Order: sequence, then structure tokens, then C-alpha cells
Amino acid sequence: MQTMIVALLVLGCAVYATWSLMPSALRRAVARSLLRHPLPEAFARRMRRAAAAPAGCGCDGCDHAPAKAAAQVVRVHPRIRR
Repeated sequence: MQTMIVALLVLGCAVYATWSLMPSALRRAVARSLLRHPLPEAFARRMRRAAAAPAGCGCDGCDHAPAKAAAQVVRVHPRIRR
């Protein structure tokens, strides 16, 4: 029984690692193919989200430059010699 539990844990970890490290194009294709079969609702919801994920870096706007802030004063403090 213990061996079967460990085998299921290892299998689950392997599936998770494969899914996480898989390229997004392949992940979308796998999700679309899995959605053709009847799935539990929670799993189907996750697969629909993965199938509809946009292509690209997914940085959510990190490539936009921030608004220029007001100039800040730089203060240089002399070193105290002892």
C-alpha cells in the first residue's frame, strides 16, 4: 500500500513538472485535446483557461515604461574619519 501511495505521488509530481515546464504552445494544444473528452468541472475550467492563454511572454504589461517621476535629489554624505 505504501509503495502505491509513493508511486501516485511521484506520478503526480512528474505530471505537474511536465505541465509547468512545457512550452505554452504545446500546453495550449494539450489543453484543447483534453477538452474534447468529458472532464470534471474543476479540471475542465483549468484546461479552458490554459487553452485560451495568449501567446507570448505573458508579462502583463511589464514592457511598458513607467511614468517619469519627479527629479530626486541625491545627497552625498562625507565619510567620517576616525
